[in-house]
Amino acid sequence: MEASGHDRGVRETVDPDGRVVVLTTRAWAHIMGEHEEVANCLEDILQAIETPSRRMPGRTSNEEWFFLADAGPTRWLHVVVHFEGEEGRVTTAFGRRRIPWR
Repeated sequence: MEASGHDRGVRETVDPDGRVVVLTTRAWAHIMGEHEEVANCLEDILQAIETPSRRMPGRTSNEEWFFLADAGPTRWLHVVVHFEGEEGRVTTAFGRRRIPWR
């Protein structure tokens, strides 16, 4: 799945702001290895990005958190995306019992 030296990923989707988000093969391998509880949630991960139940800024200025309610193994599916310009890359996804409040 390498194209011109770039990992174009397992899947691509678009967030509510019209930005392309790529789930790379590297990120998918991380999710499968470190967060097995969401290994069967590929479509839910994409849905969390496309039509999130909630979203908020992440820990850095180029990071955004997408949440999908009642998906995955717990109350919330949490998807972390890092953006460079108008393109984002999923870095991880995992289940959460509740959304962090800032």
